[in-house]
Amino acid sequence: MSKQLMCDRQTGVMWCRGFLQQAVRSMSTSRQVGVLFDVDGVLLRGGSVIPAARRAFRKLVDQNNNFLFPVVFVTNAGSCQRHHKAQQLSHLLEVQIAPEQVVLSHSPLRMLKTFHDKCVLVSGQGPVTDIANTLGFQKVVSIEQLREHHPLLDMVDHNRRPRLPPSPLKTLPKIEAIILFGEPVRWETNLQLLIDVLLTNGNPGCAYDPQLSMQLPVLACNMDLMWMAEAPSPRFGHGMFLLCLESVYKKVTGRELQYEALLGKPSLLTYQYAEHLLRLQNHNHKLTTIYTIGDNLMTDIYGANLYNRYLAQQHAAMTTTTKLVAQGMGSHLTMVVPEEEMVSAAAQCRSILVCTGVYDPRSPLPSNQSGAITETVFHGHRDLVLEPDLVEPSHLVEDVDAAVDLLLRQESTVPSGL
Repeated sequence: MSKQLMCDRQTGVMWCRGFLQQAVRSMSTSRQVGVLFDVDGVLLRGGSVIPAARRAFRKLVDQNNNFLFPVVFVTNAGSCQRHHKAQQLSHLLEVQIAPEQVVLSHSPLRMLKTFHDKCVLVSGQGPVTDIANTLGFQKVVSIEQLREHHPLLDMVDHNRRPRLPPSPLKTLPKIEAIILFGEPVRWETNLQLLIDVLLTNGNPGCAYDPQLSMQLPVLACNMDLMWMAEAPSPRFGHGMFLLCLESVYKKVTGRELQYEALLGKPSLLTYQYAEHLLRLQNHNHKLTTIYTIGDNLMTDIYGANLYNRYLAQQHAAMTTTTKLVAQGMGSHLTMVVPEEEMVSAAAQCRSILVCTGVYDPRSPLPSNQSGAITETVFHGHRDLVLEPDLVEPSHLVEDVDAAVDLLLRQESTVPSGL
């Protein structure tokens, strides 16, 4: 990290709340900013609030408890509905947060309408079937339903081997796509049945087909290898489960598992969707700068910097049918989205890294003698390309309170003509 980044940490505490808020209120209305907050490791550790979070949010609201800026919470969590996450955050942070201010890892799936009429197998935990229905998917099969209809497939746990039903169950429809919402509880069951579906082209009651030339579409949400809860060190995330699934698939077939879409941070589609929600809060007025605050170099910082690169390259309105090839991402997707929902108007996206979560300033990324980051230990997804500038934050601060001080200070000093 540069000396300037370290300086951000030291000077952030020097700005008082009253002065900053007054300065922000007096800024020219021609400059509009939005803020994207990560949750785990920035605002919360498990179910506990990080003390700096409440201090930070007192600076972001006016006397009527309304946000000074458009604010969206972007988390790679995905085992709940967004109105439940909004209720949780409202209670813990003591501010009113609407469901429309929450982006979960699976939220952009509501825009992938070409899959909504297909029969999809969903993997994860929590009410995954209800979540899929809420997102627009009409024909949904859960891992438990699949296991019930095919009781001979799940054989790892001898004590859990299901008994054969007294009469045959109604046949399930052919599975046409797979949605991986998040890490499941029983990894062995999900790994086995997902491989069965993939290697039978959606007909898991049949034998594997060694001649399959096409792979079923796989849409994966949340690439976090690890995340920060109450434990002293990070815990396994859905990215770890994806790593296992990819390894098993390649071991069995000799081929790489292909993804139709990778969603959640750091995917571009997630940031486009988050900006769309910021613009709605701003009455669809132009945003000039988006500040993103996170604790994970490989998701929060990588994603924000990737989006900043995208914004620098893309200022023409996207067409109603868009093929998005994310630079730095190995997968692509085709989506049909109304043009007004996907126009990216922000001029820049600035990344702010905090030290209260996954990132540990005592354990920097491995680098060679010239200071360049190496791939010796890379916690990003397999389809991400490690580029030094994508994991270099615009600012490094101690916690979210210092991050809010920094962005308020930045905005109070911007010339009104910009």
